[in-house]
Parts: sequence; structure tokens; C-alpha cells
Amino acid sequence: MVEWFGSSVVATGRLPLFSFFVAFVAGFLLIRMSVRLIRARVRWWPGNVRPGGLHIHHVVFGVGFMMIGGVAALLIPDRTGVPIAVAAALFGFGSALVLDEFALILHLRDVYWTEQGRASVDAVFVAIALTGLLLTGVRPFGWEQFQPGPGQPVGGQGVQFALMALSLVNLAGSVVSLLKGKIWTGLIGVFLPAVSIIAAVRLAVPGSPWARWRYPTGSAKWHQALRRDRRIRRPLIRAKIRVQELIAGRHDLEPPVDAAAAVDPRTLTRAG
Repeated sequence: MVEWFGSSVVATGRLPLFSFFVAFVAGFLLIRMSVRLIRARVRWWPGNVRPGGLHIHHVVFGVGFMMIGGVAALLIPDRTGVPIAVAAALFGFGSALVLDEFALILHLRDVYWTEQGRASVDAVFVAIALTGLLLTGVRPFGWEQFQPGPGQPVGGQGVQFALMALSLVNLAGSVVSLLKGKIWTGLIGVFLPAVSIIAAVRLAVPGSPWARWRYPTGSAKWHQALRRDRRIRRPLIRAKIRVQELIAGRHDLEPPVDAAAAVDPRTLTRAG
């Protein structure tokens, strides 16, 4: 195990990424255990941090860890020693705390245990998947074509130009896939060619930016997208939610009411 770690992680320059990945996963599991114990009102668990009655969300602590780890990593010249591993671990731990409240940052309100709060778990799962791929040595398709120096593949300029063009097309396909609401295929397509291109030419997910721009309500494509969503995508989402809830807990609370949106405009008219 020690020899494998030295040859596969340290010798390949992946020690900081390995430390980030381990700390990120550990931080996410730790904070989810904490919030679930708090929600269950377990008496022996410390509970929320409320100095002076102010609830300090764990995203605040996450930003602090990220600042400490990030600045320390910029100051450490040795990329293979213990100090850089500790700095990367601090950054990874802080990143887990921040992404676990991604939905709060996105909506600018506490939606942690609501349906909207699932966005935080999705963000964490995406980060774990991408970091895991990078840790195994997988790189985005066409990475070598944009690297200067001896790392470039052998071949004529025409071959390299064609590979670079294909990489850009594949990247464009990933962007279109993301706009069509296909998060996982768009991200996987960055690493595996043709996946994102196939996803890009297929129907968009209802409610995605692409569907709102290109599928007028009641149009043929709008109906096709809804049928495909009910037949294929929804069962997969239900299976994903079951796995997420097993790890992160149930998001079953009603979203908080926006006070500004709840005001009756007729009241404002009468008041004016």
C-alpha cells in the first residue's frame, strides 16, 4: 500500500489532489452527520452555532478553511511534502462545507431541507465525481493538444489541428448539453468524446434554459421533451434521490415564503 501510494500518488504529483479529495469527502460526510443529528434533536450533539442568537451557517466556516488552505498552498514551494498536503486538505474540507450549502448561496435564503436544497447534494456529487476522475489520471479530451512542450502527441500539424478542432467541438457539445439540462452527460462528455455531442443533438430537459429558449409551450418538441422526461429521466431521478437521501437525509420541508413575493399587490394599490 505504501509503495502504491508513493508511485501512484506522490510520484505523479497528485498528493495535493488526493488530500483535497479525501478531506472533501470526509468533510461532507461529517457535516451531513452533524446536521442530521441537529435535525433529530439529539441532546448530546452540540447543535448549531448561535452566538448572540445569530445562526452562523457552516458555509461561513467553509470559506475560512478555504482561505487558509488556499493562501497556504500559494506560499508552499514544495508540491510533494506534508505542508502542501495539509493545505490541500484544509481547502478540500472548506470546499465541502461551502458546497453543502450551495443552494443557500444560489437562492440567498435557507432552503437546506427543502426540495431546492437538493441542489447542494447534486453539487457535492458532481465535485466528487470530477475530482475522482482527475485523481485517477483521466484528463479532459484534447488536454494534450493544448499543452506546450514535449507532452504533445506525435503527429503532423494537420493531425494536431484536427484533434484540436475535435476537442473544441466536443467542448461546445458539453456546453450545449449543460444548457439542455443534461448535467452528468455534459460533464462526462468533457472526458469522453462523442458523449456530449450525442447529448447535445438530442432533446433538452423540460425547464432547462435551452427548452425555455427553443421549445415554445405546446409545440411538438415541447410535448416530446415532456414525454421523454416522464418515461426515462424521472425514474432515474427518483433512484438518484433515494441514494442521496440515504446519505444526506430527506429534503421534505416546504420552502420558506419570500416576504416580498407574498405581498398582495392589491393591498399596495389601495395603500397608494
